[in-house]
Amino acid sequence: MPAKKKSRGLGNGLNELIPQKIKEVENTTVSYEKGTEIVVPISKVEPDRNQPRKNFNEDALLELSESIKQYGIFQPLLVQEKDDYFQIIAGERRWRAAKMAGVKEIPVIVRTLTEREIAEIQLLENIQREDLNPIEIAEGYKELIEKYDMTQDELAERVSKSRTAITNALRLLKLDERVRKMVIDEMISTGHARAILGITDLDKQYEFAQRVFDEKLSVREVEREVKKINSDKKNNAKPEKIDKQTEIIYQNLEEQMKQKMGTKVLINPKKNGKGKIEIEYYSNEELNRIVELINGVSNN
Repeated sequence: MPAKKKSRGLGNGLNELIPQKIKEVENTTVSYEKGTEIVVPISKVEPDRNQPRKNFNEDALLELSESIKQYGIFQPLLVQEKDDYFQIIAGERRWRAAKMAGVKEIPVIVRTLTEREIAEIQLLENIQREDLNPIEIAEGYKELIEKYDMTQDELAERVSKSRTAITNALRLLKLDERVRKMVIDEMISTGHARAILGITDLDKQYEFAQRVFDEKLSVREVEREVKKINSDKKNNAKPEKIDKQTEIIYQNLEEQMKQKMGTKVLINPKKNGKGKIEIEYYSNEELNRIVELINGVSNN
């Protein structure tokens, strides 16, 4: 006679339908469902050392800690489970303020996410709350692009920013490290920093940034000064030396192009066979004529 199947109680079925975890937290057994809010000892919650935000405003933290003392924590932290603790995905500022307030337990929501999802959430949370300084944002963008092989267009879509905003942010990483520190310390603004990018020499960037801070220059003043510096540099630059025979060849080419274009043409040779061609025009109509002429030549 076949063995009688053991009936499964309704309770067991529900347990299988609703996955639960049991974790020992400071000698206390905590049963929880992934994605639901639980309360755990704050001593068992730790920040993610790789998260993009590195600087926290002490005054703002103190203000938040006072609010937590009076009203508690309204929004639970988002965490992931580690071997013997919970690692913060989002909410490190609340965690720091809660510790300052002397809180012993803290509400959390446990999630299981990939490294990429965690990095995106951390960056998004800080950007949306404007908690990150411009350099931290740029470094966060760079990490996502490099670590997960993302294009700037893909990143722009993921963080709900324009492609231009991503590009402008990443350009700040071309600043001298000392100038970046001045941006972080709010000695100069992001507008100042973008204007200073017009200076390619890193030491001169830093020297000029110090002048911007000391003289309290406006962004417009910085833009004008950088333009003047680059103009002076261009005017003082020594022209490339070419031999007489090569000079004659370029002059003949200029004359041929002048006859063809019907306007002044200059060829500025550089090293390694490189150079620049300048074609002058004196009205929009003449510009259109030259463009049509070039297009006609390329089509032929």
